[in-house]
Amino acid sequence: MKLIVGFALAVAVATSGCVVGDESLPTEDDLPPAGAEAALSNNARTAFNFFVSKGFTPIQSAGIVGNLMQESGVLPTAVEYGGGPGRGIAQWSVGGRWNKDPINLVAFANARGMDRWGLRTQLEFISHELTTVSSFGLSELRATTTISQAVTVFQNRYERCGTCAQGNRVTYANQVLADYGGGSGGGTAPTGVTCYSQTLARAMPENACVQSKYDGEWYQCASGQWVDRFSNPNPCNGEHPL
Repeated sequence: MKLIVGFALAVAVATSGCVVGDESLPTEDDLPPAGAEAALSNNARTAFNFFVSKGFTPIQSAGIVGNLMQESGVLPTAVEYGGGPGRGIAQWSVGGRWNKDPINLVAFANARGMDRWGLRTQLEFISHELTTVSSFGLSELRATTTISQAVTVFQNRYERCGTCAQGNRVTYANQVLADYGGGSGGGTAPTGVTCYSQTLARAMPENACVQSKYDGEWYQCASGQWVDRFSNPNPCNGEHPL
């Protein structure tokens, strides 16, 4: 079963024409250009590979990503629908874990020279919170052995959502596990599948690694979609730096 891309979650993405000077909203400059590797990347797969690389089992990783799909579609520039405080892939709240709590995403990004709206930044921040704040349930999450358990622990201990729609989270997590949890790289690409690189202006073969001219990050072609190079366990089939 293929991963559902369109799902029943309204995500508002603000642009610079909406609220001038509001640093809690992404601007057009924070969005990858159409056709850039980041714009064409599979964020759910990148996130799954990231958490596996951090030592979580495929089931636990899928449970985390299923939650993120319900929260934001794993869209790092997601803004809570209706003008609410949620921001980013985990919908951290403005005035709280996004920018004000003692441990917050904006401070984390600034201290490391990272982009607060970047997917990799936000994935690293989730890992940082889990390993730093014991009440977010890391030990419980690592003890889970089923999708339902993993989804529930991350939902209740880390997300702490109001209306959680847990059934959706479990469904997404099962889809993630089915699509990406079958092997070291999450499955075998059909023969001849390529990824188009706007940086190189040509199609690239499976596992080709390209440094994007748009953000300087490395991306790897995986089953016809770009993923963050540093979250992909497969070796590069050719490296193409700037």
